[in-house]
Amino acid sequence: MRTRLLPLLIVLMAAVLLALGVPLAVSMAAAEQQRVVVDRIDDTARFAALAQFVTEVPGGSRRTSTDERRQALRSELENYYGVYGIRAGVFYRNGSAMANAPGDWFVPRTGEVREAFGEALLSRRSHDPRQAWPWQHSRLVVASPVIRDGDVVAVVVTDSPTGPLRWRILHDWLLVGAGEIAAMLLAVGAALRLTGWVLRPVRVLDATTHDIATGRLKSRVAAAGGPPELRRLARSFNEMADHVEDVLEQQRAFVADASHQLRNPLSALLLRIELLALELPEDNEEIASVRTEGKRLAQVLDDLLDLALAEHAEADLSLTDIGALAEERLAAWTPAAEAKGVRLTGDCPATTGWADPITFSSALDAVIDNAVKFTPGGGTVEVAVSFEGETSRVVVTDTGPGLTDEEIARVGDRFWRSGRHQNVKGSGLGLSITRALLEAGGGSIAYGHHEPRGLRVTVSVPRFRA
Repeated sequence: MRTRLLPLLIVLMAAVLLALGVPLAVSMAAAEQQRVVVDRIDDTARFAALAQFVTEVPGGSRRTSTDERRQALRSELENYYGVYGIRAGVFYRNGSAMANAPGDWFVPRTGEVREAFGEALLSRRSHDPRQAWPWQHSRLVVASPVIRDGDVVAVVVTDSPTGPLRWRILHDWLLVGAGEIAAMLLAVGAALRLTGWVLRPVRVLDATTHDIATGRLKSRVAAAGGPPELRRLARSFNEMADHVEDVLEQQRAFVADASHQLRNPLSALLLRIELLALELPEDNEEIASVRTEGKRLAQVLDDLLDLALAEHAEADLSLTDIGALAEERLAAWTPAAEAKGVRLTGDCPATTGWADPITFSSALDAVIDNAVKFTPGGGTVEVAVSFEGETSRVVVTDTGPGLTDEEIARVGDRFWRSGRHQNVKGSGLGLSITRALLEAGGGSIAYGHHEPRGLRVTVSVPRFRA
């Protein structure tokens, strides 16, 4: 859940930062350019003031004075160009130069300079230049009219390079970018803390649910932080788990008590049947049938008690040599298999796994017993021990009649037996007890087809402690 929630928060925070940062960057660029434009306007106004005292009198008593003022204006423009590298000039209405720097710079026929010059001829300052961006090689052109007696007699034009301006804009943007990155890192850190705080109770709840699902019914959600709703959910979950455990405990107690309480009347009944049999002929079929059914009922009660205990038993896990244990059970069942004419073989290399040795031995006994029981004479039962990844397994295969897909889906259910095997001795609880014992220790049992015929049973335990 965190991997889905965290990217969503990061994307939203990045969108917010971009929504704030982009307008800020544009505003800073506009402000920086406006400051430069204001400086150029002041400069053009100063040059226009100087140009007002320069006339175009070709001769007469004022010629010397005019030349001196034009020379002073030209000197100002040249100093201005030399210091700042900004082209500047004062041009008459026809475009000829009153004074300019550098000397070869004139008003072109087209372009921004010509447009600004034309606007200034209309007795107003030229419009603000287009915004300069760091990736554009543009120039700032500002033009102001020189007005004498209400008429525009000339125009002052400045043409500034934008390199320093674009560098300052880029510098400001880098600062904004650094601030955005720092804010993003802080936001990511806050999102990590926030998601951790919100999801910590969910992780605890998930782990506890897994523990309960795998048989550790005593597990409960520990008190933790998080939103009030999740804390309330944790308390409700603990209350539910308490109720479920109470119900299961009552069920287990009922099954155990019922099995135990029925044993005494059943034992007394079997004893009376034996006493009654003494008064009847030895070959009486009815008494033999009653005795068989009584023993079968006793076995069912014993299995029910074992199942009730197995479902609530605490597994005593230890690092066990699965291969040695399987080889031991193989040797124990070999005489029974030989008596039936079944060949029992095994491949049991040394393989370790975490299991309760007694429980695992009981599980192997149940599986091998079934395999030998349902394999006809002349058949084969094979036991193979192996490991893969984090699991150690014992695979028992036989060459018996096997089971259909529908029967495999039900095998291991309580009291279930295949319709083809109703005459075979058993209560239908052995594999249910085996599954309960294995699951208590983190193991499992699985069933499948064995080719060309027969059943394949796999008993698995973890190689490493959880």
